[in-house]
Amino acid sequence: MPSTFFFRAVTASGQVRTGNLTAGSPQQAAGELRKQGLTPVFIGAEAQKALGFKLPEFGRGQRRAVLFFTQEMATLLSSGIPLDRALSIATELTDQQRFKFVVQDVLRLIKGGKSLGDALAQHPSCFSGLYVNMVRAGEASGSLAQVFERLSEFERTRDDLRSYIIGSLVYPALLAVVGMASVLVIMYYVVPKFAQVFESGTLKMPLPTRILIETSAAIRTWGWVALGLAAVAAVAFYVWVGTAAGRLWWDGARLRIPLLGEALRKAETARFARAMGTLVANGVPLVQSLGIARAILHNLVMANSLEAVTQGVKRGEGIAGPLTRSRQFPPLASHLLSVGEETGKLDAMFHRMADVYDADTRAAIRRFTSLFEPLIILVMGILIGTLILSMLLAITSINEVT
Repeated sequence: MPSTFFFRAVTASGQVRTGNLTAGSPQQAAGELRKQGLTPVFIGAEAQKALGFKLPEFGRGQRRAVLFFTQEMATLLSSGIPLDRALSIATELTDQQRFKFVVQDVLRLIKGGKSLGDALAQHPSCFSGLYVNMVRAGEASGSLAQVFERLSEFERTRDDLRSYIIGSLVYPALLAVVGMASVLVIMYYVVPKFAQVFESGTLKMPLPTRILIETSAAIRTWGWVALGLAAVAAVAFYVWVGTAAGRLWWDGARLRIPLLGEALRKAETARFARAMGTLVANGVPLVQSLGIARAILHNLVMANSLEAVTQGVKRGEGIAGPLTRSRQFPPLASHLLSVGEETGKLDAMFHRMADVYDADTRAAIRRFTSLFEPLIILVMGILIGTLILSMLLAITSINEVT
């Protein structure tokens, strides 16, 4: 039964197109887009677009499957193994069952007469527009093995950076959750039992203890109401961020967060540079490369700024000047690209730029966590210390009365 799919695609001139398309499956939708001269970047259900997110078909394990597939293809093709035989071997080596079906379908399409790029494009949830265009460029130039080697490096570097960022933020987040849970347990269960000592009214409570007991009573009475309101507010915020205006505001706000915003900007710059270097090195036109890179960036503010950069490139201004005027990318990026344009080694400079900002992203994340972790420990220590001190003051007052 035909369904309505939301799509994001890139034109030959580098423009990003979005809209809805009725088709029997995502693969048919991708085929229809290619007939219209568009390169699919994302195809998903209309409901996913309305909520502002896409339901991932491939989790971390399956992303790793794409990386391993790319590495295997690079090794096999470099060894002189024919494409169909290389795909057949890659199918046998794939552990992820769902991804194995994808590779089998690609092999079936290859044997049916399709090019490898067209076959991969039938599965846009697995292979991005960058991936597909790289493969097509490799097929046209007869350098498919080298293309898979570059794609392997691109996927590995991107996965390493993502893993580093997530791993660096897990411990601070865990500290915050455990600390807040400890405070709530003390306020909800421990303090009420402690307060029973003063229920007779014959003992005078110190002011900090009175505040502690009243706060605990408020949490027990209104805590679930506050939790429900917070959940509703979180869902409302999530839905609003899913709108175009909300997403644009949220992406801009994240870039302004001290320390963390710097890390996010550098991570996006590294992603942009890695994609551009990979595409330009394989002969994809600069304008089309910018359109594909814009479509794969996560931050909408930085992605939208590339529209003006694309227009500048079309006017013959090069890429360094328009990138500087966008004011969204670090100044060093423009200087590096200016040197690349002067020397005629723009692809090498993009790769150099990606390496620089990969390292800068890791350094920025380290700076953020080195300040965030002690701050969480300090705040939690003050809160729990205040609770304990309030109870000790009450115990001391009881001893004095006795």
